[in-house]
Amino acid sequence: MPLLPGGLPFPATAAEARILVPDLAARVETTDRIGAVSVIGGADASSTRFDPTRTVHAAIVAMDWPALQELGRGGAVTQGGLPYVPGLLGFREVPALAAAWARLPQKADLLLVDGHGIAHPKGFGIACLAGLVLDVPSIGVAKSLLVGEVEGPLADEAGARAPLVWKGARIGVALRTRRGANPVYVSIGHRVSEATALAWVERCLRGRRLPEPTRAAHDAAGALRRAAGLPAGATEG
Repeated sequence: MPLLPGGLPFPATAAEARILVPDLAARVETTDRIGAVSVIGGADASSTRFDPTRTVHAAIVAMDWPALQELGRGGAVTQGGLPYVPGLLGFREVPALAAAWARLPQKADLLLVDGHGIAHPKGFGIACLAGLVLDVPSIGVAKSLLVGEVEGPLADEAGARAPLVWKGARIGVALRTRRGANPVYVSIGHRVSEATALAWVERCLRGRRLPEPTRAAHDAAGALRRAAGLPAGATEG
């Protein structure tokens, strides 16, 4: 089991997790501290809400930058973590992502996570927790909203963007990555500003709705599920 910042163990209950969130959220860095990027990673974790075994399938794919050719991948399957609690899914799924990271043959300099960063009810989604635990700059790239509203119209063409606002504060950006496709929601994970997060997501697009690193990670996590005889499934925290 990985440790949280400060050497703390992962919480064993949802109540313990809720106590830890304010301190962990305060550790998230919302300005750029990245360095040179030659390897970029995509991360995705998949679990089922009512699974009594609490199994999580997680994958991280490393790609070279700027070609975005796969360099390697790490996968992990964990069981018995926290129950499925909306708003706390990072605590359920990041241990599996940490195990996948440990098996990654070449570590990423920047990690795009399939899920939310600060665009989250507690301002602390899975991309934030993954960035802190793995000590890597991270970006949240989510496929659906948890909180907030898109402010103003979002044009239909690729590249259109609009602020994502909640309780009067800007928490991310809705980005139309492909004409006619639903937007993705980009937010700060850790050690990356919003402007830089948005720029990296756009650089990683290759004509599909999802940026290449998270698309590859989603496929890799799905392959783990299929190998276990389970249907494809995903959650976003």
